Amino acid sequence: MSKEFICIVCPNGCHIKVDDSGNITGYTCIRGLNYVKQELVNPRRGLTSTFKVSKGKNLVCPCRSSDNVPKDKMMEIIKEIDKLDVEAPISLHQVVIKNVLNLGIDIIATKEIEKDE
Repeated sequence: MSKEFICIVCPNGCHIKVDDSGNITGYTCIRGLNYVKQELVNPRRGLTSTFKVSKGKNLVCPCRSSDNVPKDKMMEIIKEIDKLDVEAPISLHQVVIKNVLNLGIDIIATKEIEKDE
């Protein structure tokens, strides 16, 4: 059974096909080819979310993964982020979860949050 992918690596959005023999067609750059090869074996995505902040001028802080995470682990990681309640101040790029789920990936704050005085 052949599969079709829409590449998300660059703005071209190539429609890439993989036939029953494993032949890959439709990509216009090497990044598209590598994307589909990765998707076939271990699909990964960048993860963004927010976590709770206590004693801060904001109640939540945006965060992201330091690298793409396995797609099948995203909900587990979100559950770990939902458990957070980090006390302000929070600095930009502060690691709020080190090595989440032992994946070698950190969860990083993407905004500075000052302490509420």
